[in-house]
Amino acid sequence: MLQLPAWFEIGSLVVLTLILVADLLLVVKRPHVPSFRESTLWVVFYVVLALIFALLMFLLGDAEHAGQFIAGWLTEYSLSIDNLFVFVIIMARFAVPKKLQQEVLMVGIILALIFRGVFILLGAQLIENFSWIFYIFGAWLVYTAYQQAFVEHDDDKDNFLVRILRKRVKISDDYDGIKVRTVVDGHRMYTPILFVFIAIGTTDLLFALDSIPAIFGITQSAFIVFTANVFALMGLRQLYFLLGGLLERLEYLKYGIAFILAFIGVKLVLHAMHVNELPFINGGEHIEWAPEISTWMSLGVIVAAMAVATVASVIKANVDAKQRGHKLMEEVPHFTDDEGR
Repeated sequence: MLQLPAWFEIGSLVVLTLILVADLLLVVKRPHVPSFRESTLWVVFYVVLALIFALLMFLLGDAEHAGQFIAGWLTEYSLSIDNLFVFVIIMARFAVPKKLQQEVLMVGIILALIFRGVFILLGAQLIENFSWIFYIFGAWLVYTAYQQAFVEHDDDKDNFLVRILRKRVKISDDYDGIKVRTVVDGHRMYTPILFVFIAIGTTDLLFALDSIPAIFGITQSAFIVFTANVFALMGLRQLYFLLGGLLERLEYLKYGIAFILAFIGVKLVLHAMHVNELPFINGGEHIEWAPEISTWMSLGVIVAAMAVATVASVIKANVDAKQRGHKLMEEVPHFTDDEGR
């Protein structure tokens, strides 16, 4: 088990918390639509910060656990980008004004951190006490990969809770900032932001169910799991505005993510077989022939899957745009125009 200095672990959590609070205050104090340049600088800053953190883990710990952090961070980052796809749909579905999107995204990121923190604690306890949980985690990830790649989801429909609320509460036609309740003609009623928060919250919950088993398939260190998740979520708000309409054109990204989930699912099942204690499998003995997939092989597969999926998506989007007589960037509705700055 990796033993990092206590000052490093505590200091890391303090610094990450301060950065997240500063990011939150920036949104509250200066709500705006970030420019392309601003979004790029913030995304680069957070990526470099994650790489510096990995270097510190290498210097204070070892290469194996630094590799686990990078593999975990990239896995969670890819799943977070997938989460952004759904956020784009939610924003469009509820016609969220551009000036409010930063604040809504920040709420979504905070909810994601809370849900993932809870699942990390639960997952760590389950792994510590029940080695067979890896079978369940692995099977769940393989099933999720299948759903991701081959099952079409009707994202235009409201979720169950939203449909119930539409029938039972009065909702105003317009937004009032990010206020959940407002007064219209002397009557107090809820604003559409309530639906947005519910939709984003349930989305975060569902993605947490996938992301936590996925990263526990790479490392069993709760510290690495948590920090990888935090780094994956930091800068996600700026990435949303950086990618803009291009996000919807990454057609093959879901297949890359599905491949990663399936790979980690198989890795978890093989690990469960290797440490098997279930009496009805191999008489309760470890299955020694089951291979253990290394961290570095996992990292290579994750990077390759995301690179191939992203490059293929951009090529496909470029070809489609040319067939329509345009360049790709001419068709991408970016959120970085002068409106809302």
